[in-house]
Amino acid sequence: MPTTSIFHFAFNVTDLESARRFYGGVLGCREGRSTTTWVDFDFFGHQISLHLGKPFATAATGLVGDKLVPMPHFGLILKLTEWKALAARLQEAATEFVLMPQLRFEGQPGEQWTMFFLDPFGNPIEIKGFRDLDAVYAA
Repeated sequence: MPTTSIFHFAFNVTDLESARRFYGGVLGCREGRSTTTWVDFDFFGHQISLHLGKPFATAATGLVGDKLVPMPHFGLILKLTEWKALAARLQEAATEFVLMPQLRFEGQPGEQWTMFFLDPFGNPIEIKGFRDLDAVYAA
């Protein structure tokens, strides 16, 4: 279904300058408005608002295939070419991955490339890549 909406997600970080280096520098997100207690970023066309505070607790409890992934987490789905470029950018920045960039569900409906990593505050992020975005909801 086509959409004109933009997703918004607000969460806590412990240091705005570190957040700017990671989200702006490493991920390449454009910074938006900010105050002394929060900063917005254009997270690949969606708005994230990082507020000073205690990050949410997470645990590796999400079983996907044969892998446990951090829950809760947030993320993004990109076209495969963009996903590969971001994976290379993260690897060049010496990002420590929770789940290295890899292909999952090969040859099945929903075949996807995925990677999990943490921001500097422990917030887990998953980035998925699809050859065809119409396959995201394939059953």
